[in-house]
Amino acid sequence: MTKAELVGNISKRTGIERSVVLGTLEAFMDEVKNSLEAGEDVHLRGFGSFLVKHRAQKTGRILKNNTTIIIPAHDIPSFKPADVFIDKVKNRVKKSA
Repeated sequence: MTKAELVGNISKRTGIERSVVLGTLEAFMDEVKNSLEAGEDVHLRGFGSFLVKHRAQKTGRILKNNTTIIIPAHDIPSFKPADVFIDKVKNRVKKSA
């Protein structure tokens, strides 16, 4: 599902104009990004958590040149779905083809 499809579906379900839904969705994504950039996690009960994970420094290899490189420590954004969300996806009824 693309962002445009998501906006369309929310607009149909709620009766709110597409432009308002798009603005709200964009604002939500900006807030999540800003919070993660500031090192703050975002928790949405029943949905999941957007987290900042730290990756330690490690050694990597460039196989083409057969050289070793150092990959510096860094932070990455990640998403951890809530247990309720995981259960719904695991136990969904699969559509037959």
